[in-house]
Amino acid sequence: MSVSISKSATGANTHPLDLARKVLRIEAREVEALAQRLDHRFLLALDLILQCQGRVVVSGIGKSGHIGRKIAATLASTGTPAFFMHPAEASHGDLGMITAQDVVIALSNSGESGELLAIVPLLKRMGAKLISITGNHDSTLCREADAHLDASVSEEACPLGLSPTASTTAALALGDALAVALLDARGFSAEDFARSHPGGALGRRLLVHVEDVMRSGSAVPSVPEQATLPQALLEMSRKGLGMTAVVDAAGHPIGIFTDGDLRRAFESQVEIAATPVCRVMHVNPQTIQPNRLAVEAVELMEQRKINGLLVTDADGVLVGALNMHDLLKAKVV
Repeated sequence: MSVSISKSATGANTHPLDLARKVLRIEAREVEALAQRLDHRFLLALDLILQCQGRVVVSGIGKSGHIGRKIAATLASTGTPAFFMHPAEASHGDLGMITAQDVVIALSNSGESGELLAIVPLLKRMGAKLISITGNHDSTLCREADAHLDASVSEEACPLGLSPTASTTAALALGDALAVALLDARGFSAEDFARSHPGGALGRRLLVHVEDVMRSGSAVPSVPEQATLPQALLEMSRKGLGMTAVVDAAGHPIGIFTDGDLRRAFESQVEIAATPVCRVMHVNPQTIQPNRLAVEAVELMEQRKINGLLVTDADGVLVGALNMHDLLKAKVV
């Protein structure tokens, strides 16, 4: 596929790749400049949210509104309850969603968006705190805010200087910085993140426990230590796990017999009919407790190069069994 070189907004011949690289360099430079400007005002905004007894309400119009929605979503998924409120809808009833215990983050590159300024007096009257993210530190929104985050840029990446590009990237990066700083301050963990993302791969890995995927009750393959090899083979065939536990009178697993052990028994020309399973089993089998994460079972099986695990309770009694197919079916692997 060929792409023709066209004249830029300035009249010069510009290759699309050159223009794309320029856009990325401009936006990267402006984000880097934000890092250099962060100061006590960021800490003030952080503290306002940490002290918030309600929720964080993010608002903005136009492109700033789109950025605001993403910031609200990021905050909500990283331990800071938040939602987006459209400023135009706020003037027509949605303002009732805000309480005196809330913190409002208002985004506007100019800091003069009429829809936002129209609700600022009402926010002040009800006692909600206001954080502004603007590109104009001398704007009305900035002056009225309890904390201001400077998202100004020296130039937009758009060659016309009209479309919000670097400025929206800067605002988005500031929102991410705020969310991550809050995450760290709250001690928000990967497990906490998984609880708000139960449908994703991370949620499955961090929320599924061994007891959720293991075979239990009559589905657990198990034979007594006095069992013969044919009895063990019959149990393996019935339960379909490719293994069986060998347990003592108290139900503690003293060994495990697998498909691999069966092949080795044949290679050794063992007398199948008369051999007790305890002579060809693996002693001291690897076990795991039911309250452990399923992902830990995966790691253990990979480390030991085994395809199945026995599950024991706190007293060492056999309560379950699982293999790699069970973990694949649960989408833990």
